[in-house]
Amino acid sequence: MAGSANFRLQKENRLLNAAGFGRVFKKATRSRDKWFTVLCRDNKTDIARLGLAISKKSCREATGRNRIKRVVRESFRQNQAELAGLDIVVINEPAARSATNQKLFGSLLGHWQKCQEAAGDPAEQE
Repeated sequence: MAGSANFRLQKENRLLNAAGFGRVFKKATRSRDKWFTVLCRDNKTDIARLGLAISKKSCREATGRNRIKRVVRESFRQNQAELAGLDIVVINEPAARSATNQKLFGSLLGHWQKCQEAAGDPAEQE
């Protein structure tokens, strides 16, 4: 367990205010599938930050929204080293509420890879 401390999701790894979210929404690279829309943008630091926009409109039950958030946070935590330097906002789609955790993890892994590719693209840099 001592080794996993490096991968804990700290407060510094979260988008916490409207300005952080707005910056990502303003000019982001978008990745979308049946379960999630993921927006990412370079943050000019060496850490990855995650913001969640899990809507009540797409998932009415609090338990469903909480499950989706747990899956997204865990997937992000496991991949945050590869996502360093990115601000990421994850938005759920209605189909996410009925998907299995395994499908959600697989979907997010694909989104993380697309975000990494976008981060490496010099045309996406400001």
